[in-house]
Amino acid sequence: MKAAELFIKQLEEEGVEYIFGLPGEENLHFLDAIRESNIKLIVTRHEQGAAFMAATYGRLTDKPGVCFSTLGPGATNLVTGIAHAQLIGAPLISISGQKAIRQNWQARFQIIDVVNLMKPITKKSISVIDPGTIPTIIRDAFKLAEAGRPGAVHIELPEDVANEDTDVRIQKRTVLLRPCPDDEAINAAARLINGAEDPLIILSAGANSRAITNHLLDFTQKSGIYAVHTQMGKGVITDDCEQSLFATGIHKQDYINCGINKADLIITVGYNIVEYPPYVWNKDLDKKILNIDLVPAEPDKYFNPDLEVIGDISQSISRIAKQIEKREFPYFKKTRKMIESKVNENIENKYPLLPHDIVKNVRHALSMDDILTLDNGIYKLWFSRFYKTYEPNTVLLDNALATMGAGLPAAITAKMLNPEKNVLAVCGDGGFMMNSQELETALRYDIPVVVLILKDDAFGFIKWKQQGMTYEDYALDFQNPDFVKYAESYGAVGLRVEKGDNLADIIYKTFSMKKVAVIECPIDYSINYDAFSKQLGNMVCPV
Repeated sequence: MKAAELFIKQLEEEGVEYIFGLPGEENLHFLDAIRESNIKLIVTRHEQGAAFMAATYGRLTDKPGVCFSTLGPGATNLVTGIAHAQLIGAPLISISGQKAIRQNWQARFQIIDVVNLMKPITKKSISVIDPGTIPTIIRDAFKLAEAGRPGAVHIELPEDVANEDTDVRIQKRTVLLRPCPDDEAINAAARLINGAEDPLIILSAGANSRAITNHLLDFTQKSGIYAVHTQMGKGVITDDCEQSLFATGIHKQDYINCGINKADLIITVGYNIVEYPPYVWNKDLDKKILNIDLVPAEPDKYFNPDLEVIGDISQSISRIAKQIEKREFPYFKKTRKMIESKVNENIENKYPLLPHDIVKNVRHALSMDDILTLDNGIYKLWFSRFYKTYEPNTVLLDNALATMGAGLPAAITAKMLNPEKNVLAVCGDGGFMMNSQELETALRYDIPVVVLILKDDAFGFIKWKQQGMTYEDYALDFQNPDFVKYAESYGAVGLRVEKGDNLADIIYKTFSMKKVAVIECPIDYSINYDAFSKQLGNMVCPV
């Protein structure tokens, strides 16, 4: 068989269901091998979208998502999505084509050193120079992408290698078992928690799975210990649980810091310093830290755990719970009441809509297990702080690379994997336009996502920062297309929120159409400075 066929057969052995990408001259052998396989090909309109989709697949399934491109500009277009996967901890395999390595008659045309380009943003980057090594390279790539803290691996497949004949067999996929936590560490962790006056949990992306959720919910309810979610940890335990202190927002003093400042022991679960800087919660270096994770902590001045319990997180939590005494924590109870009053606060009816009002309407329109994907902009802070979340991985946002343009591609994959659920992408006008062409991808594959575009005709987050630094309003405004007509030009449904309209009703109605749809919603960001700078700066915590 051809090496390209062997490559695809090994991907089938690894359980690959989808490949996201954009074909080119240098991967036509690879493309034809996909045609003969059971793998479904999702051809996107830009390689960045393909990488975002593959990363979302990895995030939602815990299995590596796979994306591909041709050489040169195709490979460089993958970079942002690969870096996104690496930083958020999503398993991903990216594959790029390359000119022939033996008889390349086109000299240096389109050739760059893709393998070395990818090394700083992946766990490993390698080129296939011998067809006989393909099964081993792919088997190693999948193991590495899934092992420890998941991440990205890149493989380059030159076109002459892909076209070579080979009689090498595929390698069988092996099961990757997670190590059991150490008994001594479990006992020491229980002693540390029982000895603390005000322990508090920080739940992060590494704990955001249903398998871990059940154990954590049981742990918090039986122990009485309260928990804060990072933005990427939203939904690890339901916000209906009395021990939930909701989620972090801005990387400075926020409502949840009332609880964090009181804590004498911070229990980090699945935590990575990229999500929520430890300086924000341990700047005085006065917190004892217990780290529960699958991998040891990444060294940081402000995150140097007193004890680490390393191994399967579910097992660790379950075993520690058996030794924890049930207690009451009245201060954290007051803190939850204070934060919940902010979440449930009555909002002034205005047009354009205020951010908090939009959050409330979206929450009203979506059921508990529907999926919300967020692009990046200042609205993300409003949603992370005030959008109640009830199930793991029902809010997909990126607070690691925090890249614009990921919201729509993430929604497409989420809907593809969960066709029975409503999926809403919330995007700023700036972020939406970075990958808006993927509307056509959703239409072509009949994936009925709904996109809510928050329109302020500016880069709103940067405007708020600019104002906070007392600079003049400069260079951050732009013009937008008519998003209703823009959606309709693709063949999608286009709607606009007008004065007097109920946003929740519009979203709900749009879901019922079961079509790709765009809702343009004007937003009033004039309260950002007061909300994030003045109010939080003058915040008073419960006594």
